[in-house]
Amino acid sequence: MKSLVVYYSRSNITKRLAEDIAGKLNCDIEEIKPKVNYNGKLGYARGIKDGASAKIVELESLNYNPNDYDVIYLGAPVWASKAANPLISYLKENEGKFNDVKFFLTAGSSGFESSFSQMEKFSKKPLKTIAVTTKEVKQGEYDLTSFLD
Repeated sequence: MKSLVVYYSRSNITKRLAEDIAGKLNCDIEEIKPKVNYNGKLGYARGIKDGASAKIVELESLNYNPNDYDVIYLGAPVWASKAANPLISYLKENEGKFNDVKFFLTAGSSGFESSFSQMEKFSKKPLKTIAVTTKEVKQGEYDLTSFLD
């Protein structure tokens, strides 16, 4: 089965999780890069504002076509109880191109369920989901076994 991990990460927490998933699957990985700057304190504030409004943002060109993969692992941080705008923008841009999907999210503590529901609106019902807190990622206290099966 051919898999692709696609993620957005502002602070590298989701990136760590994405790289762990891709490493265990030995598959391709694609980082979503928005043309909007979400770096630093100003970027953080912009992300919260954009997250609350579900703003679709322009993305840099990507290398992989999701239609070429059996399963796409889609991940992002939670912003204002929604999946980060760059991931939603990716989903919207590639609507109808996904075979099967699995979702992974990172957050300080909450907003997972509403974010998963939002992601599903732009893709399809995921085969599986996993929600991991920032603390769990930093400490390596999560188990991907059932998520990857």
